Amino acid sequence: MKKYSFSVMLLAMMLVIAACGEADETGGDAEGDDDQTEETGDDNGDGDEETAADWASDVTVLTGGEQGVYFPLGGAMAQIISDNVDDVAASGVSTGASVVNVNDIQDGMGELALVQNDIAYFAQEGMIMFDENLDGFSGIATLYPEVVQIVALEDSGIETVDDLEGKRVAVGDQGSGTEANASQILESHGITYDDINPEYMAFGDAAGGLQDGNLDAAFITAGTPTGAIESLQANRDIVIVSINQDAIDDLTSEYPYYTEFTVDGDTYGTEDATTVAVQAMLIASNDLPEDQVYEMTRAIFENLDVIEGTHARGADITIESAQDGMSIDLHPGAERYFDEQ
Repeated sequence: MKKYSFSVMLLAMMLVIAACGEADETGGDAEGDDDQTEETGDDNGDGDEETAADWASDVTVLTGGEQGVYFPLGGAMAQIISDNVDDVAASGVSTGASVVNVNDIQDGMGELALVQNDIAYFAQEGMIMFDENLDGFSGIATLYPEVVQIVALEDSGIETVDDLEGKRVAVGDQGSGTEANASQILESHGITYDDINPEYMAFGDAAGGLQDGNLDAAFITAGTPTGAIESLQANRDIVIVSINQDAIDDLTSEYPYYTEFTVDGDTYGTEDATTVAVQAMLIASNDLPEDQVYEMTRAIFENLDVIEGTHARGADITIESAQDGMSIDLHPGAERYFDEQ
C-alpha cells in the first residue's frame, strides 16, 4: 500500500511537473505574444502619444496693445480654439505687436501671432529691422487691411505730413510694425526722426498723450475703426492727416505690400483722408504639427461670426480673401485646410 501510494504520488508529481513545464512554455509563448502585441500596441501607442505630445495643449496667441484691433481679435481666436479644438486651451496676450510678436514666436514664447504682412516678410528675409533671417514661423491667413493713420489734434495746426517737422510725434511702440511704417512714410516725405521729436509708445499711451496735450500727433497702424482713436475723438477734436499722392506712389512702388487706402470721414467724424495700408495676418510657429494647425485653422474659419461679433474688422476675414497679400509660405496645416475648400 505504501509502495502504491508512493508510485501514485510519484506519478502525480511527474504529471504536475510536466503540466507546469507545458504551462510555462505556453505561458512563455503567451507572454511573448503579449509582448509582441504590447510592443505593437506600444508602437501604435507611441505614434499616437508622440502625435499627442507634439500638440501644444496651451496655446498663446500674441496680439498687440489693448487699444488696438489685434487684442480683441486675437482674444476671440483664442476663445474659438479653446472651445472647438479638443484638449487645447488658448489665451490671447497683449504685446508690443508685429516685430515683437515675430521675435517671440521665433524664440518659442508663443504659438500663434497677429502681425503685419510686411513685418513677416522682413523677418524671413532678414531686412529692415531684422539682422538675420527668421524661419521659425509660417502663415495661416491674411485677415484685414491695417491702415496707417496719422492722428493729430485739430488745434495743433497739423494738416500734412510735412507739418510734423518739429512736433512731438508718437511713432509707435519700439519693435512694432507701426514704427516701421512711420519711418518709411516720413522718409517718403524727406523727413527723418531728427526732424521731429519722436516718442515710442503703444496706441493707448499715444491717445492719452494727445488728449493730455503732451503730443501733437501719432502714427497708429491698425484696422479701422481703432478703439484708441475713437476714445480720443470722444474727448478732443482730431484730424486724420493725408499722405500726399506723390509719397503714396513712391511707397507703393518701393514697398509692394502697401496699398492706397481712404479713411472715410464717417469713421471718426473727420474729413476723408488718403493714406496707405498693409495687411494684418495670422502666423503659426513651425513647431506646431500640421494636424494641430489644420484643426485650429478650421475652427477659426468655421466660427468667423464670433470674431465679427468682437470687432467690426472681423467682417473682413473670409476664406476667399485669406491669401490676399500673403507674404510668406503657408504652414502645411493651413495649406491643407485651404486646399480642401
